[in-house]
Amino acid sequence: MAASPLDPSQNSGPPRLFDPRRRALRLERAAVRFPDADFLHRRAAQGAIDSLEAILRDFPAAVDLSAFPEPFAALLADSDAAPRIGPVARITHARIDPGSAVLPLDDASTDLIVSLMTLHWANDLPGALSQIRRALRPDGLFLGTLLGAGTLKELRAVLAEAELAERGGAQARVSPFADGFDGAGLLQRAGFALPVSDVDRVVVRYPDLFALIRDLRAMGETGVPFGPVRPLTRTIAARAAALYTERFGDADGRIPATFEIVNLAGWAPSETQPMPLRPGSARMRLADALGVKEGE
Repeated sequence: MAASPLDPSQNSGPPRLFDPRRRALRLERAAVRFPDADFLHRRAAQGAIDSLEAILRDFPAAVDLSAFPEPFAALLADSDAAPRIGPVARITHARIDPGSAVLPLDDASTDLIVSLMTLHWANDLPGALSQIRRALRPDGLFLGTLLGAGTLKELRAVLAEAELAERGGAQARVSPFADGFDGAGLLQRAGFALPVSDVDRVVVRYPDLFALIRDLRAMGETGVPFGPVRPLTRTIAARAAALYTERFGDADGRIPATFEIVNLAGWAPSETQPMPLRPGSARMRLADALGVKEGE
């Protein structure tokens, strides 16, 4: 089983899960068709905009590290938060393999960094987050989204079963995604304060497996595993499509595809942020605060 991209306990460096060269080609091919299948990116961008609208403060220096920054830019332009955010710089190299190259940002130089639907392609996710943290000024904000562990669980199951039946062995065809429950802890280990993580689950229904694959290609979200890849045959694809309908299909023959969008938010530490009380410094006993007698 491939290690989770959220697992930082790699003494010899992170495993190479994804091939940056293949990833670059996928993004290049997806660029033309992306507007036809950008619904997940727009959903992630809307979540970031909602957060920014709720935070009544200015972000003079902002950076977007997203693979496809257009949905966020379009929504921000019509947002109440727009007047409080300076021009958003785009750093394109970070969309291929986040964390693999040093961000061209000085330490403590940026007030807001956004990375939407991109970090799940990082071979070194802890390293990518640490770089983002270092680039933020004190009390600077990071907003990120990545695909979570439940993403494409149906497709993962049927492709593995179909290939195993045809070849006697199966290669991982769907990328290993992060467990959303690890998000806040990982942000904290990367040095963020007030870390928050939640999971937005979306189920999309398609006419068949092939329609789903077309959308994934248009999003640039098809697998890019590191190392040799044995192509799927038409026979395996047809078997997988039949299994998908049999195992997961609705009464009308349509199939569900599950996506999990993990939302991350964290702040660069600052002396102005609220801090937890030191143990033993409370001025009221818990029983008194609850209005009960001890022993009840």
